[in-house]
Order: sequence, then structure tokens, then C-alpha cells
Amino acid sequence: MAAPSQALAPRTVSGFRPPRFGLGGSRLGEPPGPDGDAAATATVDAAYQAGIRFFDTSPAYGESERRLGAALARRPRGEFLVSTKISGPDAEESIRASAQRLGLAVDLAFLTEPAAVGPASGALEGLRRQGLIKAIGVASGDWQLLDHLVRDHELDCVLLAGHFSLLDQSAQPLLDRCLARSVSVVVSGVLSPEVLHSDSVQARRISAVCERYGVSLAQAALAFPARHAAVTSVLISAASPAEIRADAALVRQPVPATLWRDPELLRLLS
Repeated sequence: MAAPSQALAPRTVSGFRPPRFGLGGSRLGEPPGPDGDAAATATVDAAYQAGIRFFDTSPAYGESERRLGAALARRPRGEFLVSTKISGPDAEESIRASAQRLGLAVDLAFLTEPAAVGPASGALEGLRRQGLIKAIGVASGDWQLLDHLVRDHELDCVLLAGHFSLLDQSAQPLLDRCLARSVSVVVSGVLSPEVLHSDSVQARRISAVCERYGVSLAQAALAFPARHAAVTSVLISAASPAEIRADAALVRQPVPATLWRDPELLRLLS
């Protein structure tokens, strides 16, 4: 992995650092109806029991916000962090609507429309001063876009969908800039189908190296992003208690440091 760039002097925005792992709520919104409500509650409960204290959602995820809020309502509010997305031009209205659906205050607000970052920044700063949110971020699957936004705006956090995993480290320049700018990075999409099923040549080669150290490909994939100092959190998507328990069990299993120094693995990741 390349050394971080020091093109920009380090500076602190708010020191905001989400927990190491979080539950991504994209699959909590389906299916509709009571069965979906029950499944979402059970999944959130299982995540909480497994030690997860970071929960991400969005108005775009169907019933996810309402279901997540209902599942967390009986938990001590100071114990967990909730993030959601803002996709409309009216940041304050969007946050207040999300908080109403959740029945909880929003800790971290991720803008999803890059053009709205500048216009919305004043409103979001106002919400932060009022204590209605704690941090401001941007979410995107375009790492180059996020790189430009981190360069040009005062952000606390970015949510990167893909592009920094065992099979794809193309977003390394973004992470280097975030480290230099003291911006926290949340990564999602590390358990891609290619990783879960080892259905690419690269995945099979990496898996073979991992197996020599008693590590599964999925276990290594969950541990890999935090190898970069800018990455504070990895989001795990799940739609059932069994799924999040299995992923949480992988998280708890230590990965030998010698794996990351293996010459063959280093060649595969370069």
C-alpha cells in the first residue's frame, strides 16, 4: 500500500470518528408489512447484541429509517450512533423528516448530491450548532468526486461505496487525502459477491493465500479497509439475524499480522 500523501497539512474538523463496524440499513426496508418489520427488528437486535453500535440508513431504503428507529428505541441513546442520507436541496427539512421517521436524533448526515454540498453546508452547520446533528459528510460510489469534495470543503466524514477492498484499491488517493485532512472514512461494499463466492481469478488467488494463515476471504475482506489509517469504519449490510451474527463472528476473529506481510499477498494487492 502506498504511503499517504502529505500534500495538505493535517487539520482537525471535529475529531468525529464513527465506531469500527456498523450495520448498513439498505436491506432493512424490505419486505413490506409486519414480516419485514419483525425481520428488521430481529436483525438490529442481533447486531446490537454482537456489539455493533453504528447504524446507517436512508430515506431511500424504503421502511429502513422507521424500522431502525423502532428497533433502537429501547436502547440507551448515548450508546449508539445513527447516520442517514440527505438527497434533497433543503437539508434542514430533510434531517428533521428523517429524525421524525427514526424517532431519534441523527448523529451523522451524509449528503448524496454533490451539487448540494456548498449550498447545504450553512444549514448543516446551523443544525450542528443547535445540537441536532454531530457531523457532516458526503456519500458516494465515485471516489474521485469525493476526493474533490474533501479537497474543497470542510467535511467530517465520507462514506465510500466500494473501491477500497481486497479486490479494488483504486480509492487509495482519496483515503490519503482524507488522512491528511483529518476526515474520517466509512467504507461499504467490502463483502461483494466476488468475495463471498470467490468467483473471480483474483479472489481465488487471494483466498488461497489467506487459507494458509487460517483466514477466510470474507474475514480478510472485513479486516482489510482498516489497514489504512483514514478508515474508521466498515459498514456490513445484513437482512437477517443469522447473517449479521455470522459477519460479527468474522470480525471478532483476529487476522494474523503476518498475513498482511505475505509477499504473495502484497503482489496480489499491488
